Amino acid sequence: MSDSLLIDVKDRVALITINRPAARNALSSELLRSLPDAIVAADGNDDVDVIVLTGADPAFCAGLDLRELGSTGNNLAGGGPTSTKDWTTPWPDVTKPVIGAVNGAAVTGGFEIALNCDFLIASENAKFGDTHARVGLMPGWGLSVLLPQAVGIRRAREMSLTGNFMGAEEALAFGLVNRVVAHTDLIPVALSVAADIAGNDQKSVRALLGEYREITSSIYDEGLRIEASKAKEWNSRKGGFDPAEVEKRRAAIIERGRGMVDS
Repeated sequence: MSDSLLIDVKDRVALITINRPAARNALSSELLRSLPDAIVAADGNDDVDVIVLTGADPAFCAGLDLRELGSTGNNLAGGGPTSTKDWTTPWPDVTKPVIGAVNGAAVTGGFEIALNCDFLIASENAKFGDTHARVGLMPGWGLSVLLPQAVGIRRAREMSLTGNFMGAEEALAFGLVNRVVAHTDLIPVALSVAADIAGNDQKSVRALLGEYREITSSIYDEGLRIEASKAKEWNSRKGGFDPAEVEKRRAAIIERGRGMVDS
């Protein structure tokens, strides 16, 4: 397994930590391959009942690595599992609950990864932002479907069109996260909630979770298909995706993002 991920299995819980702290856990093409592999491995591990996903401080995940995106653009293609549907994401189909323990900024692609978790527990330091419009990209991993589900269509539109961040307490008020805890308590609380789930009858847990997911997919699959189609159309438009344009904007994007994270 990659050094960019840390995996610890204890008491029937797999704690997966995205481990590129110097890059604010940004998604390189290598990480986009190893993260779904780690989730699938945990899902298939008979010693695991619940998965907790977090990031190495100071961030949860800053989205696509802009340095790679602005040079080769290889990480734009993802590298996640191929879906049987009309779209692909770095998020694999799993049968076990995934709790997102959001320790810091979850931005754009990192925000989409958080949204794909079954529910979120946030540190007081957590912030959420959609900066696709600032980078010049379209969401393709479910954000335009999952974000309105979480916070409502009008707030979702505001977040996507402005690129402004939502803090932890605001995220709690809008229902994006289930609870906000002190930063030092984040992992202990997430593991405690995971232990509560692991202590239940696992056949029932997975059947119930599968039911929730099937009901949700019946509502949102068409939205995901539309999102994937629009992202493909955007990337293949005349002129197409240009890494040089991302590179021109990279410093300003990073500086603005850090300003919002630190504020």
